[in-house]
Amino acid sequence: MKKTLLAFTFLAFTAAGAFAQEKTAQATTENNAAKTTIEFKTTTHDFGTLQEGDPAVAEFTFKNTGTEPLIIQNVKPSCGCTTPYWSKDPIAPGKTGVIKASYGTKGRPGNFNKSVTVTSTAGRNVLYIKGVVKRAPEASAPETTSMMKKK
Repeated sequence: MKKTLLAFTFLAFTAAGAFAQEKTAQATTENNAAKTTIEFKTTTHDFGTLQEGDPAVAEFTFKNTGTEPLIIQNVKPSCGCTTPYWSKDPIAPGKTGVIKASYGTKGRPGNFNKSVTVTSTAGRNVLYIKGVVKRAPEASAPETTSMMKKK
């Protein structure tokens, strides 16, 4: 009985400590979020109609509207056909930065609508790129299929 009571007491103190740590971490995150804020000029880029194989790079401009430096921690595309680029340097308050999203059009005719999730010290934001990729024209056939030389 004493062992059970002792084990129960130990578990109660462990759970209370974990709860207190979680509350402290949450408060720190909330304080940082209040000090760092991000504002995107636009969150969607429509490429319109592209020819298959054409480059497709969207630029999303943002501003640090907070009072502390903003750090872009990760930029994750929804699939492997989209490649993000961003600065790893902190963005000072009042300054701007750019996140680029490149879409590979080769071999992907048709409509596309992709997302890019941005995780920063200001929280999480989702950016979107969309458009239509028009199939590239087939290569024209040679004038003659004969292997013989013409005179």
